[in-house]
Amino acid sequence: MTITKLVSNDPEGAHITHLNSGTKPPTPSLIAWARKAKDRLVAYGLLFPAMSVFVVFFYLPAAFLLYISFFHWGILSSATKFVGLANFRTLIHQPLFLKSLETSGYYTLVMIPATVMLALGIALILKEAVTARRGGIWRAAVFLPHVTPVVATSIIWIWIFNPQFGLANFLLKAIHLPALGWLESVHWALPAVMIDTLWHSLGLYVIIFLAGLANVPRELVEVAQLDGAKRGRIFRRIIWPLLSPTTFFVVILATVNSWQAFSQIYTMTGGPHGGAGGPAFSTTTDALLVYQTAFIYDHFSLAAAMSLVLFAIILLLTFLQKRISNRVVFYR
Repeated sequence: MTITKLVSNDPEGAHITHLNSGTKPPTPSLIAWARKAKDRLVAYGLLFPAMSVFVVFFYLPAAFLLYISFFHWGILSSATKFVGLANFRTLIHQPLFLKSLETSGYYTLVMIPATVMLALGIALILKEAVTARRGGIWRAAVFLPHVTPVVATSIIWIWIFNPQFGLANFLLKAIHLPALGWLESVHWALPAVMIDTLWHSLGLYVIIFLAGLANVPRELVEVAQLDGAKRGRIFRRIIWPLLSPTTFFVVILATVNSWQAFSQIYTMTGGPHGGAGGPAFSTTTDALLVYQTAFIYDHFSLAAAMSLVLFAIILLLTFLQKRISNRVVFYR
């Protein structure tokens, strides 16, 4: 049975509503659940495009990488054979892969402290010595190399390290030091690449440290100055502890980027200097070896196994750094 009810307190005039005597009005909990469900649907709908891109370009390739690492698989080879863990056993007995691990580890161990010290030093200079009026110009100048294409900057550094007419040897001769082979030397090729990488990436880390310095309370520094504390003591007791979260983030970022070093090495050690990773594989890192194994020698399954080992190493290093940070990082 339907009951007709006249509502007369409507601002626009009376209107008629129909109430079904056989239904119960919704409870407040049901209304709240419906609203939450609607909010979730809206949130999922907004996230769906971005998550779809993430799944297609990250999760699916990662799953395929894991799949082919257990097979003998290549683009040019028609036969696909399940080999289990044979690809991983091959890596253990491959001298070039073990040397690439050693090179990547050395590269990372040098790049992390160099990055932190140089970036923090430049950030402190910019914060203390540069006025606010000109600070933006200097920050842009420091950050500019990072947004410059890697290939373009690497070509410039190839010219700088040229053994005959390069700027590096010109400066060495000016201070009466012997010229170096740089990119043609087994001992100096990797340091030359490190210099290029530092110059290109340092601007990003400087900006990160500047953001961390901006969060250091000025009142603490002023109180310490009134108490007669010197700059070194202020840095050790106040600024450095408060910068520990920023420093930890920079260390993580530098670790990942160093273990994935590829572009500068490929550009600077290829071409007239022999195959990329030379001379004598002295600059062959894990990432470069993965590329060469897959796209030059068509051993995609072996390259997939290398990639998984590289991922495991980076994950392990990040986990260890996180555990250490719980003891040394000061979170306000």
